[in-house]
Amino acid sequence: MEKILDIALENQKRAYEVIDELRIVDIWRSIGADAHLVGSLKTGLLMKHKDIDFHIYSPQVSVSESFAAISRIAENSHITRIEYGNLLQTEEQCIEWHLFYCGENVDDLWQIDMIHIVKGSLYDGYFEKVAERISKVLTPETRGMILKLKYETPDDTKIMGIEYCRAVLEGGVSSYGELTEWRKCNPVSGIESWMP
Repeated sequence: MEKILDIALENQKRAYEVIDELRIVDIWRSIGADAHLVGSLKTGLLMKHKDIDFHIYSPQVSVSESFAAISRIAENSHITRIEYGNLLQTEEQCIEWHLFYCGENVDDLWQIDMIHIVKGSLYDGYFEKVAERISKVLTPETRGMILKLKYETPDDTKIMGIEYCRAVLEGGVSSYGELTEWRKCNPVSGIESWMP
């Protein structure tokens, strides 16, 4: 378990270095948007899957301004690929950005998800609340179990971070085999809205 905790701490430390290097918060602020960290990094549950999640809010989301912020972040030579999705006409009222960062060594690969959301829309502040609630109910034991399950998950298996949290905190799951069975009984399609 000590090895797992060490990996988690090292990855979290590196994630914050990447955020600072890319000046994510400052660049979004320069267009009048507020960037909020959510997900596994926010809850201290980042493990092998190196992803950084931000929800960014503007009173009105302008495609051109969103592109302007992303283009400034992409000036960093470590950004190797960008994916874009316009969901402004859906109930999510957002633009999705997925940036891929490659550091100096081959293992320093990160996916940075930035969801630019219309302030006051359906998901305004929702996932910040989820992260806050998870952080409040985690114990050293449940945190360790979630990190252990993430560590034991094969690299080619995609499981959302919230699934691990729900399986452990609600389902009492304590092994990867149990997690596999639990997921069969609790399938997720689309956005997972569970909150402890």
